[in-house]
Amino acid sequence: MIAAQHCMTSALQALLQNQPLSNGKVSLAWSAAVGRTIDRVTSVSLGPDGTLRVRADNRHWAREVGRSTPLIRSRVNQLLGDDVVKQVEVTTGPPR
Repeated sequence: MIAAQHCMTSALQALLQNQPLSNGKVSLAWSAAVGRTIDRVTSVSLGPDGTLRVRADNRHWAREVGRSTPLIRSRVNQLLGDDVVKQVEVTTGPPR
């Protein structure tokens, strides 16, 4: 039996594979990688140098994202493609 999470990741990966890299694609991959709670308190953008810029609503969420950066980067790259995200930069900003 295959876990539902693995099926969803594989299906999403297949859907995103042939789509051009865009803000929407990055946002979808971010949301799938981090889940609804973290997605709600963050915003992301991908720079041309492969830096995923994450803006968290407050220091608490910035710290949580920072602690999980290796796992998050791995999950986002699984959906966007190998080494699309080269590094993750987390900052704090006012709520959206």
